[in-house]
Amino acid sequence: MIARCLTIVSLFLLLTLALPASSVAVADDTREPTIVKDAHYGEVLFYFYQEEYFPAIVRLLAGQKQTQLENHIDESELLLGGLYLSYGHHQRAAEIFERLLADNVEQDIRDRTWFFLAKIWQQRGYLSEAQGALDNISAELPEQLEAERHMLQAQLHIDNSQHADAIEILQDWPQKDSWANYAKFNLGVAMVRSGRVNAAAEMLDELGEIEPLNEEMSSLRDKANLALGYAYLQDEQPQAAKRSLNRVRLEGPFSNKALLGIGWADAENQNYRRALVPWMELRNRDLLDSAVQESMLAIPYAMAELDSIGQAADHYLNAIEAFYEETNRIDTAILNIESGDMMNAFLEQDEDQTTGWYWKLEELPEGPESRYLYHLLATHKFQEGLKNYRDLHYLWRNLDDWQQSVGVFRNMIGTREYAYNDRLPRIQNSLSQADIDGMVSRKLEFDARLNSIEESGDVLALATEHEFELWGEIATIERNPALRANLPEAEEVRDKVRLLKGALQWNLDREFQDRLWRIRRDLRQTGEALVETQRARRQIDEKMRTEPLLFADFNNRVEGLSPQIDGLKARVEEAMLAQRGFMEGVAVEELRAQKQRLDTYTVQARFALAAIYDRAATVGAAVQ
Repeated sequence: MIARCLTIVSLFLLLTLALPASSVAVADDTREPTIVKDAHYGEVLFYFYQEEYFPAIVRLLAGQKQTQLENHIDESELLLGGLYLSYGHHQRAAEIFERLLADNVEQDIRDRTWFFLAKIWQQRGYLSEAQGALDNISAELPEQLEAERHMLQAQLHIDNSQHADAIEILQDWPQKDSWANYAKFNLGVAMVRSGRVNAAAEMLDELGEIEPLNEEMSSLRDKANLALGYAYLQDEQPQAAKRSLNRVRLEGPFSNKALLGIGWADAENQNYRRALVPWMELRNRDLLDSAVQESMLAIPYAMAELDSIGQAADHYLNAIEAFYEETNRIDTAILNIESGDMMNAFLEQDEDQTTGWYWKLEELPEGPESRYLYHLLATHKFQEGLKNYRDLHYLWRNLDDWQQSVGVFRNMIGTREYAYNDRLPRIQNSLSQADIDGMVSRKLEFDARLNSIEESGDVLALATEHEFELWGEIATIERNPALRANLPEAEEVRDKVRLLKGALQWNLDREFQDRLWRIRRDLRQTGEALVETQRARRQIDEKMRTEPLLFADFNNRVEGLSPQIDGLKARVEEAMLAQRGFMEGVAVEELRAQKQRLDTYTVQARFALAAIYDRAATVGAAVQ
């Protein structure tokens, strides 16, 4: 739960830094919204929001290489750093953050970024890197984060066995703070580890009596009581230890160790009959728990102390037999792990899901080894190793998909080349019929003729067809010999003809400049169209020259992809094999540790059984 909250908060921080402000307006509605200006960056964000982080990384890198993210350079870099971090590439992510967070963002955002980086590094076990990130914080964080920052610093001191430094941070923690209970627990642990048991008792005892409001607080209370109880046992205060251990829940995750400790507290007081009560309860629980295994030796020990020699011997024999059977099952589980079946089962869970921010192994697959590995689920080493293995498998499947796509690309290029060659003769035939040079010459002729019309003022040259016909009819009438007669009727017709001609001449003169401008405009547009046509023709000619070269280049690139993918797949397979060996080694190491513990307990049981037989023989000889 805590780890998931950590990744969610980290993801929100990176969203705040790297994504458009409109996407985080709920968090800060005073910020000016930012528009996604590069379509390629929008595609990256699409995959990011779908939690498909690997395709987002691929498109980010491709966009950067092809300079398609010019308007989102810093945002894309921050997002890339966050995605690298989600895949465990903390060094590359840190390089990006250190470069971009130096001067480019506000101080509060920079400090919060270093804080969350410190949390992630501490979670993943990189303690020195986590400390370095905390050291980069230059001012106080907001109140809640500032408290968590101090808690993280104290935890780093404890992890580094710097208990005095941790105590200095934790001892004055505000009582009403939401982290107060965790501060008390860590303070108590630090004091116990530094040998100050009595000083730690007050803290842990107070925490061990709180009224829990949820399961998390119940577990914290149990941990406090368990830590205090065993601290008292080591300090030879059995009564105080028993008082603390009795407060641990009987069915909680720490109940087995608590029951074992209660029994040893009674045994320290030589009250072996009472010690048998919690130990007998333990022996019926899961034998894989070390507390249960120890109880199987503690029971006959107590019986021997109570002079129940026969029962003690029987319980030792039962323990030896149980340990032997469990050892054989562990051997079988180790063989199953080394065969690779376990790792294959892990890959079958949510096979199509990538890892990244949220993926977490919730339960082990079915198998003879699973029951021995449940507590490995809670360890960072196992979870992160499994994430890496699944990431590698995901990469291999992506490469395999890409390899299958090479044939598709080859067919696509072949189809395009066939279509190009099929259309090329028709295009060439159409181009041969387009006399662009002739059209340019005619346009120039029109320009010259229009200039001549303007210079001469030839208004009739710009007349409409109807006006030209009227002018011709008037000219025909003027040439009629009858109009030249010295008659009143002829004079009347001549006046009408002059009136018609004058009206027509007046209209032609009035429209001349307007018509001249319109024709020049049309000729200018025609010239522009011809220039564009010439440019398009040159582009077509260039395309016709370069397209075959492009097809050849594409074919060469596609053909070159296969060996590149083969090489990458080989590298990934090699890394998978190494990671698989590491994971199997972790699991086998855990099983062998359990087996070694069982072997140790078996040896102890055999020696104790031999001692009981010697004791029984001595008593029998004395009786005789």
